[in-house]
Amino acid sequence: MQYRITDGIVQAVEVVLDQGEAMCTQSGGMAWMSDGLDLESNVKGGFAKGLGRMFSGESLFMATYTARRPGATIAFGATVPGVIMPIDISQGGLICQKGAFLCAEASVELKIVFTKKISAGFFGGEGFILQELAGRGMAFLEVDGGLVVKELRPGEVLKVDTGNVFAFDKTVSYEIETVKGIKNVLFGGEGLFLTKLTGPGRVYLQTMNMAEFSGEIAKRLPAK
Repeated sequence: MQYRITDGIVQAVEVVLDQGEAMCTQSGGMAWMSDGLDLESNVKGGFAKGLGRMFSGESLFMATYTARRPGATIAFGATVPGVIMPIDISQGGLICQKGAFLCAEASVELKIVFTKKISAGFFGGEGFILQELAGRGMAFLEVDGGLVVKELRPGEVLKVDTGNVFAFDKTVSYEIETVKGIKNVLFGGEGLFLTKLTGPGRVYLQTMNMAEFSGEIAKRLPAK
């Protein structure tokens, strides 16, 4: 499999497949494709895993495109301004925010994972359910805005606004910390909670907080 990520504010990844190779995506994720590809829509992994994907922000049904001949081309487009992050899941699993998954080789498994601390689920901004990518092969994720990667040493702590946490290695622990001081909570502009990430491992941050971005758009919509 070969791939190319397009330039632009809203990117796409274009993949060239050999005969028999396959890519999977959530329903509606395909942007364009050449002739020579077969489409199969199903609840990949069974109904229970499909239901879990729905809770984590993806679709119940997955679309799998399989090449009938060498050189078949297919592209998957992002839905918001930002970048597409390629990652080789064979090097280790990854935990990511709901809705981050764009597409992957068929050998990559997408499943839900529950945060270890209930407080992180209820107040973390990404919901109680996150996504875990496992298996082998390439996966492509949608980053809101720009991408920043931090490498945390064992015991090193990084505190992040919850909406800016995009993904992290499975070795990184994840919990929620309350902002101290009532004046900071009321006037600091950062809300009541921050995400506390503790190494070792890599943390992937996104520069655009989609909740704040949506709020800015909503404020500018004309009132009925």
